[in-house]
Amino acid sequence: MKRVSVILVAAAALLTGCQLFNRALDSASEIFGDEVVARVGEHKLHRSALSRYIPAGVSPEDSLSIARQYIDSWAEELIVLDMAEEQLSKSQKDVKAELEEYRRTLLKYRYEQMYVNERLDTLVSEEEILEYYGRNSERFVLERPILKARFIVTSPEAPGLKKILQKMSSDNMDDILEAESMASTAAIRYVDYSDAWLDAITLARELGTDYVTMMSSIKDRMVQFTDASGNLRAAYVVDLVQAGKTAPLEYCSERVRDIIVNTRKHALIATLERDLLEDARRSGKYTVH
Repeated sequence: MKRVSVILVAAAALLTGCQLFNRALDSASEIFGDEVVARVGEHKLHRSALSRYIPAGVSPEDSLSIARQYIDSWAEELIVLDMAEEQLSKSQKDVKAELEEYRRTLLKYRYEQMYVNERLDTLVSEEEILEYYGRNSERFVLERPILKARFIVTSPEAPGLKKILQKMSSDNMDDILEAESMASTAAIRYVDYSDAWLDAITLARELGTDYVTMMSSIKDRMVQFTDASGNLRAAYVVDLVQAGKTAPLEYCSERVRDIIVNTRKHALIATLERDLLEDARRSGKYTVH
């Protein structure tokens, strides 16, 4: 088996750390100059190739770390490829058929994308969304609950906490605004999620628990937990739709819009393929013997 070696030519340069780290380096090219920075057998990695993968403006330490990671990745890939060249038979290394199949697939995909992009109507009316939702409601059954809620993180000794919890649990707009005003100074964090539906997992994550535990802990629409720092995490559930129920249109309208656009896209591609086949038949380009 041929011995494959990886030589980091830049090792000596890396060892002159004090001088290098005192320079205002912005990229690996300033670390390695114009040298070959690594070798794997007959393969060479040059400074110009390496520097393209180092973001401008990073610190010398980060630049060195990114460079080392890239060099290792580059070396590992070539070592495996060299081993493949050694160990695989001639027939196993013959990939012309696979490359040609990939080329044909890629060209077909690119042409279809160009055709679709020139013709696809991406405007979807509210009436179309409502009609599709009404005809396909079974597609929008919830796997998990969704909620609208108001959420707070605060110290249990925060001034006016009892009043804030009371006001944020109200349906009166003046109370809600007062809770938000009080929370702006007394709470660590306060968010009103009552205008948009949340997946139960999202709210549970805010509360520092799993959604099953959260759902079983809701009492009178309020759920409370104490986090590792001793802070209170509480949420008032404004509205709730349980798993197994159909999601409200408000929650899935964007999904409906995407489905409609994708349906149009597939219809365009199907029409293209059918029309091209018919044209080829009529012109005599396509015949069956």
